[in-house]
Amino acid sequence: MTPVKNTATRSGSSCSIPSLFISLSILCILPLSLFFFHSSPTPLSLNPQINLQTSPNSIKVYVANLPRSLNYGLLESYWALDSDSRIGSEVDNQIRKIHIGKSSNNFLPYPENPIIKQYSAEYWILGDLMTSEKLKLGSFAKRVFTAEEADVIFVPFFATLSAEMQLIVNKGVFRKKAGNEDYERQRVVVDFLKQTEAWKRSGGRDHVFVITDPVAMWHVKAELAPAILLVVDFGGWYKLDSKASNESSSDMIHHTQVSLLKDVIVPYTHLLPRLPLSENRKRETLLYFKGAKHRHRGGIVREKLWDLLINEPRVVIEEGFPNATGKEQSIKGMRTSEFCLHPAGDTPTSCRLFDAVQSLCIPVIVSDNIELPFEGMVDYSEFAVFVAVSDALQPSWLVNHLRSYSDEQKDRFRRNMAVVQTIFEYENGQPGGIGPISPNGAINYIWRKVHQKLPMIKEAIIREKRKPPSVSVPLRCHCT
Repeated sequence: MTPVKNTATRSGSSCSIPSLFISLSILCILPLSLFFFHSSPTPLSLNPQINLQTSPNSIKVYVANLPRSLNYGLLESYWALDSDSRIGSEVDNQIRKIHIGKSSNNFLPYPENPIIKQYSAEYWILGDLMTSEKLKLGSFAKRVFTAEEADVIFVPFFATLSAEMQLIVNKGVFRKKAGNEDYERQRVVVDFLKQTEAWKRSGGRDHVFVITDPVAMWHVKAELAPAILLVVDFGGWYKLDSKASNESSSDMIHHTQVSLLKDVIVPYTHLLPRLPLSENRKRETLLYFKGAKHRHRGGIVREKLWDLLINEPRVVIEEGFPNATGKEQSIKGMRTSEFCLHPAGDTPTSCRLFDAVQSLCIPVIVSDNIELPFEGMVDYSEFAVFVAVSDALQPSWLVNHLRSYSDEQKDRFRRNMAVVQTIFEYENGQPGGIGPISPNGAINYIWRKVHQKLPMIKEAIIREKRKPPSVSVPLRCHCT
């Protein structure tokens, strides 16, 4: 804060006692008035720059020395494939034919297939760390080149791409270990790290893994439990408590491997382009949803909502697919709708939420238990509607609730969304993702969230050091 200069001038060489008393009184009251009028905090969601300017300058990050074959080499292998027959791969197959042969392997793009692209955080975070310091003008992460001087150790493994490569090449062995190249890569990563002095010193607690795809690092998740995990939600970390339920219950319990105390919820990569507030137009549709009706796990709520809403006026509920046609339909649907529905599917969240923010379509989040990125920095209630599952499943309740919002309230939601759009943006427009990033983008917010975890992580490391060798460590509780 810039000190306030005293601009008062002296009118003479002396002053009377009454005037001196009045002057002193004014000087005493002035700071109090300034406090009461100016100390109320700006809403977190309305000025993201406030957070970056009042935080520490940087977090020191050491990049573990993994072989190139586990990150950019995987990209080379992906683009070297003849083709991918899965839905959504048409765009990548076209890129292979036209561009890849003419591109330098040093600057290969991340896949555009939406099934893969939505989990591309691993690519953009590493790109920022690979950028030379003279270009990292707005980056919160400062790369250091010895583990000893680092706050955290970043593990540069493209875990999502590794898993997706296995699903393309031989999906049948994905859950197995024999003949599974993804599993072999996972083992190389973990075995290498466990031999380093940095891992031995901390037990892996200060190591950062990007595991945005729920199936990434599938076989070694238990071994990564102490580490800092960057995940899109905790949905992929649930399991059936078969011993307690005798395999007769569908209740899901939390693994002891994830916790908001140490892990960071990060955004999906949005798939739809940003709509500036200045280009917003009148929206005729009340509520919009495009996606698959039938999903696993929490998707039962989606199916019930589908049946309740399908015939409501000004509501569009339709099947969608991750291809070019589906993308164009989603752009039009979200930009012409006031509200966009977000029920759980295979996992509690999806990239649909962040597509809605970029489209200025007010998110309607139907969930009783959901983790969202950057909470504490972003107040989602400023631009999203949260609805309990029990309320949403009552006939006509949801549409009546949404109709109760005034035009003024909806305009305020959209203005607030426009402010936070950049917070959920990974891409920097640089070849290979290597280059300057937005100081108020997703990557900096992720590193600031990691920085917030450091005191507790350092405490856990110190406590672990003084435990006798024969003492076992209890499983971590899931604290929220």
